[in-house]
Amino acid sequence: MTTGWITVVAGALYRADGRWLMHRRPPEKHHGGLWEFPGGKVEPFETPIQSLKRELAEEIGITIDFFDCHPAGFAQSAANNDERAIVLLLYTISHWQGVPEALEGGEVCWFTPEEVLALSKPPLDVALARQLFRNNVSAANGPCQD
Repeated sequence: MTTGWITVVAGALYRADGRWLMHRRPPEKHHGGLWEFPGGKVEPFETPIQSLKRELAEEIGITIDFFDCHPAGFAQSAANNDERAIVLLLYTISHWQGVPEALEGGEVCWFTPEEVLALSKPPLDVALARQLFRNNVSAANGPCQD
Protein backbone atom coordinates (compact mmCIF):
# COMPACT_ATOMS: atom_id res chain seq x y z
CA MET A 1 0.00 0.00 0.00
CA THR A 2 1.22 3.51 -0.81
CA THR A 3 1.78 5.75 2.21
CA GLY A 4 1.84 9.50 2.73
CA TRP A 5 -0.15 12.18 1.01
CA ILE A 6 0.20 14.85 -1.65
CA THR A 7 -0.82 18.49 -1.27
CA VAL A 8 -2.44 19.98 -4.37
CA VAL A 9 -3.67 23.56 -4.83
CA ALA A 10 -6.30 24.96 -7.17
CA GLY A 11 -7.58 28.40 -8.09
CA ALA A 12 -11.24 29.30 -8.46
CA LEU A 13 -10.97 32.37 -10.69
CA TYR A 14 -14.11 34.48 -10.93
CA ARG A 15 -15.13 37.53 -12.89
CA ALA A 16 -17.42 40.41 -11.98
CA ASP A 17 -20.17 38.90 -14.17
CA GLY A 18 -20.41 35.90 -11.82
CA ARG A 19 -18.67 33.40 -14.12
CA TRP A 20 -15.97 31.02 -12.93
CA LEU A 21 -13.05 29.62 -14.90
CA MET A 22 -12.73 25.86 -15.33
CA HIS A 23 -9.98 23.94 -17.11
CA ARG A 24 -10.71 20.81 -19.13
CA ARG A 25 -7.94 18.26 -18.70
CA PRO A 26 -6.21 17.01 -21.84
CA PRO A 27 -7.53 13.58 -22.91
CA GLU A 28 -4.20 11.80 -22.41
CA LYS A 29 -3.85 12.83 -18.74
CA HIS A 30 -5.34 11.26 -15.60
CA HIS A 31 -9.01 12.33 -15.46
CA GLY A 32 -8.67 13.34 -19.12
CA GLY A 33 -11.64 15.26 -20.54
CA LEU A 34 -12.98 16.23 -17.11
CA TRP A 35 -13.27 19.84 -15.93
CA GLU A 36 -11.29 21.05 -12.93
CA PHE A 37 -10.24 24.14 -11.05
CA PRO A 38 -6.74 24.84 -12.45
CA GLY A 39 -3.71 24.18 -10.29
CA GLY A 40 -1.32 21.39 -9.36
CA LYS A 41 1.00 19.73 -6.87
CA VAL A 42 2.79 21.65 -4.14
CA GLU A 43 6.54 21.03 -4.35
CA PRO A 44 8.42 20.35 -1.07
CA PHE A 45 10.11 23.78 -1.10
CA GLU A 46 6.88 25.75 -1.77
CA THR A 47 4.05 27.14 0.30
CA PRO A 48 0.58 26.45 -1.15
CA ILE A 49 0.24 29.97 -2.59
CA GLN A 50 3.73 29.91 -4.09
CA SER A 51 2.73 26.67 -5.79
CA LEU A 52 -0.56 28.15 -6.96
CA LYS A 53 1.25 31.14 -8.48
CA ARG A 54 3.65 28.81 -10.33
CA GLU A 55 0.97 26.36 -11.46
CA LEU A 56 -1.40 29.04 -12.78
CA ALA A 57 1.46 30.68 -14.70
CA GLU A 58 2.45 27.32 -16.25
CA GLU A 59 -1.06 25.97 -16.86
CA ILE A 60 -3.11 29.00 -17.89
CA GLY A 61 -0.57 31.80 -18.36
CA ILE A 62 -1.65 34.25 -15.67
CA THR A 63 0.13 36.02 -12.83
CA ILE A 64 -1.51 36.27 -9.41
CA ASP A 65 -0.60 38.10 -6.22
CA PHE A 66 -0.47 36.50 -2.76
CA PHE A 67 -3.02 39.00 -1.40
CA ASP A 68 -5.60 38.10 -4.07
CA CYS A 69 -5.75 34.42 -3.00
CA HIS A 70 -8.42 33.61 -0.41
CA PRO A 71 -8.85 30.13 1.11
CA ALA A 72 -12.20 28.70 0.02
CA GLY A 73 -12.15 25.06 1.11
CA PHE A 74 -10.43 21.75 0.80
CA ALA A 75 -11.18 18.17 -0.18
CA GLN A 76 -9.26 14.98 0.38
CA SER A 77 -9.07 11.48 -0.99
CA ALA A 78 -8.01 8.29 0.74
CA ALA A 79 -4.87 6.43 -0.28
CA ASN A 80 -5.35 3.28 -2.30
CA ASN A 81 -2.96 0.56 -3.46
CA ASP A 82 -1.70 2.59 -6.42
CA GLU A 83 -1.84 6.21 -5.28
CA ARG A 84 -1.15 8.35 -2.26
CA ALA A 85 -3.91 10.32 -0.57
CA ILE A 86 -4.51 13.82 -1.93
CA VAL A 87 -5.39 16.96 -0.01
CA LEU A 88 -6.66 19.61 -2.43
CA LEU A 89 -6.70 23.23 -1.20
CA LEU A 90 -8.94 25.67 -3.10
CA TYR A 91 -8.39 29.44 -3.23
CA THR A 92 -10.71 32.02 -4.78
CA ILE A 93 -9.05 34.63 -6.99
CA SER A 94 -10.75 37.70 -8.44
CA HIS A 95 -7.69 39.63 -9.70
CA TRP A 96 -4.89 38.47 -11.99
CA GLN A 97 -2.71 39.68 -14.82
CA GLY A 98 -2.94 38.14 -18.27
CA VAL A 99 -5.64 36.30 -20.19
CA PRO A 100 -6.24 32.70 -19.07
CA GLU A 101 -5.61 30.16 -21.81
CA ALA A 102 -4.92 26.42 -21.79
CA LEU A 103 -1.14 26.28 -22.24
CA GLU A 104 -0.73 22.56 -21.54
CA GLY A 105 -3.61 21.27 -23.62
CA GLY A 106 -7.29 20.97 -22.90
CA GLU A 107 -9.32 24.16 -22.80
CA VAL A 108 -10.55 26.86 -20.44
CA CYS A 109 -14.06 28.29 -20.28
CA TRP A 110 -16.12 30.57 -18.06
CA PHE A 111 -19.26 29.13 -16.44
CA THR A 112 -22.01 30.15 -14.06
CA PRO A 113 -22.04 28.35 -10.71
CA GLU A 114 -24.93 26.16 -11.92
CA GLU A 115 -22.95 25.17 -15.00
CA VAL A 116 -19.83 24.42 -12.94
CA LEU A 117 -21.88 22.13 -10.68
CA ALA A 118 -23.24 20.28 -13.74
CA LEU A 119 -19.85 19.71 -15.43
CA SER A 120 -18.17 16.30 -15.38
CA LYS A 121 -15.34 16.73 -12.86
CA PRO A 122 -12.88 14.60 -10.88
CA PRO A 123 -14.28 13.64 -7.44
CA LEU A 124 -12.31 16.21 -5.44
CA ASP A 125 -13.39 19.02 -7.77
CA VAL A 126 -17.01 17.87 -7.35
CA ALA A 127 -16.63 18.26 -3.58
CA LEU A 128 -14.94 21.65 -3.91
CA ALA A 129 -17.57 23.02 -6.30
CA ARG A 130 -20.31 21.97 -3.87
CA GLN A 131 -18.52 23.73 -1.01
CA LEU A 132 -17.83 26.84 -3.05
CA PHE A 133 -21.35 27.29 -4.39
CA ARG A 134 -23.37 26.02 -1.42
CA ASN A 135 -24.59 29.54 -0.64
CA ASN A 136 -23.33 31.35 -3.72
CA VAL A 137 -25.34 30.24 -6.77
CA SER A 138 -26.03 33.06 -9.24
CA ALA A 139 -29.03 33.48 -11.47
CA ALA A 140 -26.91 33.89 -14.63
CA ASN A 141 -26.96 31.11 -17.20
CA GLY A 142 -25.86 30.33 -20.71
CA PRO A 143 -23.17 28.46 -22.65
CA CYS A 144 -19.43 28.82 -22.29
CA GLN A 145 -18.54 32.48 -22.83
CA ASP A 146 -15.37 34.55 -22.86
